[in-house]
Amino acid sequence: MHTMLMSCMRWCCGVVLCVYAALSMASDMPFRIGVAPHTSARLILQQYQPLRASLEKGLGRPVEIATASDFTDFARRGLRGEFDMVITTGHQALLLRDDARYIPLLTYRAPFQAVVVGLPSLPQGNVASHVQGKTVLGLSPSSLVTLWGIHWLEQNKIRPQRMQFISAADSMAQLVIQQDAVVGFMSQANYEKLGADIRAQLRVVARSPEMAGRIYLLHSRQHSRLPQMQRLLAQFAQSPEGLQYFQENKLDGYRAIKPGELEVMRPYAEEVRRTLTTSSAH
Repeated sequence: MHTMLMSCMRWCCGVVLCVYAALSMASDMPFRIGVAPHTSARLILQQYQPLRASLEKGLGRPVEIATASDFTDFARRGLRGEFDMVITTGHQALLLRDDARYIPLLTYRAPFQAVVVGLPSLPQGNVASHVQGKTVLGLSPSSLVTLWGIHWLEQNKIRPQRMQFISAADSMAQLVIQQDAVVGFMSQANYEKLGADIRAQLRVVARSPEMAGRIYLLHSRQHSRLPQMQRLLAQFAQSPEGLQYFQENKLDGYRAIKPGELEVMRPYAEEVRRTLTTSSAH
């Protein structure tokens, strides 16, 4: 049954991709960049405005920034080929490369880590006993920080009363501060982007190892643009706007993807694939 569902999904994706490929040939069609919903749509549009403006000038065509309501919906839209370029975490990058023919381009120099945040009053020693049976927060079932957080719970033999999924890290922080939940899972980058007054009311309880963070991928229907896109991204990285973007978001610039860097994400990618297959079956 699983094999049949996967075959159907790949066939449907292929049909959709043909349609999108034909549409994308029109020069007046916007070049769509899909950004994984690691924070609110408003903040994503604001954060990626310098990149959007730079690429629009270089491509000589409209460029749009798009996101989704959550990571699961974002993966589904990526697999349907709705984006010409994608910026997402390593596990979804691997899934999109393998199942929807996206071409990995580059990532950021800054290390990517997931963190568990709680109140400063949460004891340093036996955190597990204070999280046991309480509400914990994740971004969505398919986000990398949530999947790592679930593994953290399992490793520490923590059984929460429930896991609630929140659309943005800033909203998650407020719920923890208001004691509507005991801990939340977010990226280190999003934690650092919280206001200083918010961070002062929180504490990092645990931190993941470094993982493949936000990866840039180009859809294969845009393969002819690959050299141009690599050149435009390199130019953006050296521009005043790009340097300011990296500084403001603490990203340290671009770097090449290391050999095998995406492959270690396979267990997390498989969990996203199972989530998508289960939701499709229903």
